[in-house]
Amino acid sequence: MRVALIAESYLPHMNGVTNSVLHVLRHLAADGHEALVIAPRASETVDAVAGARTELLTSLPLPSYPQVRVVFARVARIAAILREFRPDVVHLASPFVLGWQAALAADALHTASVAVYQTDVVAYTQRYRMPQATTLAAAHVARLHRRTTLTLAPSTASLAQLEGLGVDRLRMWARGVDGERFRPERRSDAWRAGVAPGERIVGYVGRLAPEKQVEDLAVLQRIPGVRLVIVGDGPSRPALERQLPGAVFLGHLRGEALAEAMAGFDVFVHPGESETFGQTIQEAHASGVPVVATGTGGPVDLVRSSIDGWLYRPGDLGDLRARVEDLLGDDAKRAAFALASREAVAERTWRSLYGQLLGHYDEARALRPIDDLLFARAATRPSIPMSPDEPRRWSRYVALGDSLTEGLCDTSRTPAGEYRGWADRLAPLLAQTRGGADTFRFANLAVRSRRVRDLAGEQVPRALALRPDLVSILMGANDLVGHRADPVALAAELEVSVRVLRAAGTDVLLVTPFLPRRRAARLFARRFAVYASEIRRIARIHDCLLLDVDALPEIGDVAMWADDKVHLRSRGHRFLAYRAADVLGVPDAEAIGELDAALHEDEPSSAGWLRRDALPWVWRRVRGRTAGDGLVAKHDAYVELPGPGSARRASSPA
Repeated sequence: MRVALIAESYLPHMNGVTNSVLHVLRHLAADGHEALVIAPRASETVDAVAGARTELLTSLPLPSYPQVRVVFARVARIAAILREFRPDVVHLASPFVLGWQAALAADALHTASVAVYQTDVVAYTQRYRMPQATTLAAAHVARLHRRTTLTLAPSTASLAQLEGLGVDRLRMWARGVDGERFRPERRSDAWRAGVAPGERIVGYVGRLAPEKQVEDLAVLQRIPGVRLVIVGDGPSRPALERQLPGAVFLGHLRGEALAEAMAGFDVFVHPGESETFGQTIQEAHASGVPVVATGTGGPVDLVRSSIDGWLYRPGDLGDLRARVEDLLGDDAKRAAFALASREAVAERTWRSLYGQLLGHYDEARALRPIDDLLFARAATRPSIPMSPDEPRRWSRYVALGDSLTEGLCDTSRTPAGEYRGWADRLAPLLAQTRGGADTFRFANLAVRSRRVRDLAGEQVPRALALRPDLVSILMGANDLVGHRADPVALAAELEVSVRVLRAAGTDVLLVTPFLPRRRAARLFARRFAVYASEIRRIARIHDCLLLDVDALPEIGDVAMWADDKVHLRSRGHRFLAYRAADVLGVPDAEAIGELDAALHEDEPSSAGWLRRDALPWVWRRVRGRTAGDGLVAKHDAYVELPGPGSARRASSPA
């Protein structure tokens, strides 16, 4: 594939962002993919990395930190570069300024984008005591990441932070570590003697800037027989040299020199509270060096207290000193922690992390066409439906809903006057997945014109009386097309029913409502999008199964819809049934659905919509009536469906 990497920082300035980009470029080249790098120009020439094409844009250095450069490029300029390269996916490395412009360009070109969250700019503004900038930065981070197809966060703390900002489509993607470069065998007695002869060494590696809180290490200076060694550079170095007069400052190291220094430490310390990950922690662990780090942010995922290091209470410098003294004063414990440190990162290779990244690229490429077909967008967007690893086995299934679940307008292979909806088609599929000879039971309590309030008032009590182990709910469309409908309030009302069912131990399949791809449907698109977003939230909170129909744009095809324009025809019900079966873990559901479609011939469309469908609906509304008045569920009690074991037993000779 073709991958465009947009980096806020690049060579010759080495930092975590640049390091990650270089590793990705090398692995892409090794696998035969093409890459383009768009980054700030920091020098006249930069050697190409792994054969990648490089576009360096004019940039300006930050006055207080010249190593950080900012690109102010027009979206049109970046779009022109991308249009020429024709990427399959745009990789945004720690996006903020250049990354925002690139996200807009990728969106304009309908190209999938993957944002890699790596720098907590919001925390930096807080550390620099800039409250107004903090608000602006938080709003910008949220807006940027909501604009991209997918966002990758390196730690659980980062995931929580971004989720709190309202960012959706979040995935975990950590960082790899070079276990060949960073390893215990790099430890050199000669290096140690040259840096701190006869002393224990407590080391720090990283940028020397206020947000790194290196000044906190002053509490370690007076530990007897201990030397503090600082590796790195940055705007805070002059001040830190005054604050830490007993420390050895080695400046910026890279390559073999950095690996030798890291392995030469006895304890590695990491005081920064605004880290999204903590790559140097992994490098210390790979070097067989135990870590003492602050117990917040990225380090929480990397340091296992009492196994390969200690997490001290954030802001408690006395605790920091005590943890370091604990390791320095116990050689056996330090050796055990060192061994566990190396084992902890054994599987965190860049090759394995790169494989995960390719999977995220593929997911983003699959999601982008779905996004392009969305009528409207709300707080969350749909994700690709996933089949469970292990299919569940149910024996009693009850379908709840309105006319869509009742099956109105689908008379395929049914007696006159009866309908066969998606849930009626799903039930036999579930019956065939059960092992043994047990009979599968199915009830369909859906009735046309029913609303969300009817769930709690009618359908859920009846369902509970049947004691099902699986209930499906597709409800809300009749409410959403009503006057002044409030989708959030409707979802909250539906959530009450979900809570009751889950409390009874019933599995719940939630289905998001959907619209035909017609111009008139756009009038309700925003309501449906908000309601679907709330359904996703309910499914996540209450551990429900979810059929997210927004991720199935085929359902909007007018060929899926009946002549009345508001219900599904047989083709639409079959499609929905097989997609639900896939979510529920029915083996080979998609392939069976394709075979079923090939064996069906849908009824031809007929004229007369105005007289047959529209005018009767208007007349009912005028009289305050609905099509479901006086009707009861077609399967108010269980219908028994034979499972595969039952069929085999019935056909066997006596």
